[in-house]
Amino acid sequence: MKRFFGFAVSVALFCSVQVGSAFAETPLSQAVNEELGAPYKWAGTTAKGFDCSGYTSFVFDKFGIDLPHTSAGQATLGTTISQDQLRPGDLVFFNTGGKGISHVGIYVGNGKMYHSATNQGVIVTSLSESYYAKRYVTAKRILSDDQFEQLMTDNS
Repeated sequence: MKRFFGFAVSVALFCSVQVGSAFAETPLSQAVNEELGAPYKWAGTTAKGFDCSGYTSFVFDKFGIDLPHTSAGQATLGTTISQDQLRPGDLVFFNTGGKGISHVGIYVGNGKMYHSATNQGVIVTSLSESYYAKRYVTAKRILSDDQFEQLMTDNS
């Protein structure tokens, strides 16, 4: 039942976060959706369990992009962008522990991010959700314009 529910949520979210056609599947949407529902695991880097930076590293590795396995380390990469400049594939960072950057997610459009949350595993969350809105620190653009275009091209 849990797997079915995860699949149903994945399909619904996939359709709601797509850029362009509701039926388009891009390499980026496919990559983030594949592990939706995977459990949280501290220091986890596989579908058996991810921590936040393990999940982002796992997704970006599918495209040949190597990210450090810490959210703070990932925040040192790329180009800093403002929240109103976010595009799918950008990394968004949060201070959840009061001591600097401690959480990361992948922005997917429509104000939402995919991330591995401690008590929920890989989920989709709105950046406007109170908990994250209060803890937002910065965003980084890791993908070049060419990489972005490739990852946002419909696979069908």
